Amino acid sequence: MAAPLVLVVLVSVTIRAILFRSSLAGFISERVEVVSPLNSWKRVVEGMSLLDLGVSPYSGDVFHETPLMIYLFHFLVDYAEIVFMITDALTAVALYLAVQEYNKITFKTQKLYLELNKYATGSHELLRVPTEMYYIPLKVALFYLLNPYTVLSCVAKSTCAINNAIIAMFVLATVKGSPLLSAVFLALATYQSLYPITLFTPALLYLLQREFIPVKLKSAGFWLFSCQYASLYIGSLFILICHSFFLLNSWDFIHSIYGFILSVPDLTPNIGLFWYFFAEMFEHFSLFFVCVFQINVFFYTVPLTIKLKEHPFFLLFIQLAIISIFKSYPTVGDVALYMAFLPVWSHLSRFLRNLFFVSCMLIVCSLLFPVLWHLWIYAGSANSNFYYAITLSFNVGQILLVSDYFYAFLRREYHLQHGLYIMKKDGTEATLILK
Repeated sequence: MAAPLVLVVLVSVTIRAILFRSSLAGFISERVEVVSPLNSWKRVVEGMSLLDLGVSPYSGDVFHETPLMIYLFHFLVDYAEIVFMITDALTAVALYLAVQEYNKITFKTQKLYLELNKYATGSHELLRVPTEMYYIPLKVALFYLLNPYTVLSCVAKSTCAINNAIIAMFVLATVKGSPLLSAVFLALATYQSLYPITLFTPALLYLLQREFIPVKLKSAGFWLFSCQYASLYIGSLFILICHSFFLLNSWDFIHSIYGFILSVPDLTPNIGLFWYFFAEMFEHFSLFFVCVFQINVFFYTVPLTIKLKEHPFFLLFIQLAIISIFKSYPTVGDVALYMAFLPVWSHLSRFLRNLFFVSCMLIVCSLLFPVLWHLWIYAGSANSNFYYAITLSFNVGQILLVSDYFYAFLRREYHLQHGLYIMKKDGTEATLILK
């Protein structure tokens, strides 16, 4: 499988290199769907210029990246295009290896459950087979590298690509069962964009299930391991923040990054739900509604963890999707990351209800984004309502997509436990209602 993966990487790098040298690169780097005030390359360059002049990059309201990021590109600014292409390739390879390992563990678990007769009679056609799972890692890499959203983010030099690489390394470390590396990469992802803190729960559950099967909440080993992982995570995050302070000799970056993410002061249009709502909001109500909107990212973690505690990898996928939908400054690069995992759940296709409709919805919205932006900003024949309507439609499409996969996953699990064909007492086929 190494040769096809290398071929996919070479093709994707070639596409990116061509686009970097084309006239489209400047247009793409200005698109509000691709870059945001948090990850715009122009703002990174502005921050580096201020740093060279001896001025804190956080003294104004332009730069909102982390200190480590600005110092990284301070040395690599002349090779930025290569860095972003390599970053995308590393992300794809990390996802490839992570899914490959996950498939091995899934197959072993499935074999164990078969030996223990944990699957209902008549549900065996729902079981996964090695021939079906063999090409899934390659499909995941393909879905990430050749996704137009990923290509656009790379060509725009959005630092979202680097955030995706960090999260991919975190997923790989977690699936491989390395608590130290998992905690370090999760801390780095949290340090970069705050919202990945919600990935702590699925990572902990996954590592616990590798260490203790089944997980017993009252066992001493459970609490010891949980405390160790939490300590590694908090300690790594603390070191990153302290190191940032020593680089700048100031705590200004905390308010400029995390305060900016949480308070949402910049209402530049994007593909998220915040900007239009707060542009129209009375100022004395804004704090309350900012809190309500921000809670969405964190609120669903508890019920989803309770429901999916035995399936932490699927929980991680759902959490990534929730972050990309409900974060304050989302871009298409965030969407590309969780969409790369869709081939992992190809076995759920028989239970999906709205896949064709949702796919058409997302494609049409993606094509209409630049059209309605031009009508609003340049032609003057539309207004912000038109653009926000497409934004809402795009996010509704994402919610329907994630909900459909969630429903399909739960239904498959139910049929595995109770049989594929459920009959009433009178011999007729029963109707399944999931509540």
